[in-house]
Amino acid sequence: MTDEQKDNTTVFTKILDSLLDGYDNRLRPGLGERVTEVKTDIFVTSIGPVSDHDMEYTIDVFFRQSWKDERLKFKGPMAVLRLNNLMASKIWTPDTFFHNGKKSVAHNMTMPNKLLRITEEGTLLYTMRLTVRAECPMHLEDFPMDAHACPLKFGS
Repeated sequence: MTDEQKDNTTVFTKILDSLLDGYDNRLRPGLGERVTEVKTDIFVTSIGPVSDHDMEYTIDVFFRQSWKDERLKFKGPMAVLRLNNLMASKIWTPDTFFHNGKKSVAHNMTMPNKLLRITEEGTLLYTMRLTVRAECPMHLEDFPMDAHACPLKFGS
């Protein structure tokens, strides 16, 4: 490891230590002042199988959530901290769930498929890879000429 790499590691460690010093992950950002707006998006990697018998479908996704946490602002030589899943357990994260989900599995091979980015302004991007089995009521009276919409509903 070069001296420059050692210096960057030391700076990175100091930033992480200062961010977590006195941080309470049980409290959401802006508690008592404002709501915490969480933006979400989903990148679908595969759909299926769809079961007309069980009225459900399976979908593999990258589920991304973004929000601002003023407590995690920092100053340093890098504008974005790219972190692994271990940091996610130490900060507040949204309690998002799928309303019509029957079962959700977070991928953990070879380690949890969760990534966290924190910008110097305190904006977080939390990405996780999930497989979701969700309900999809199907009306099969017009089979095989029927059409179905199978939404994935989530909330907090």
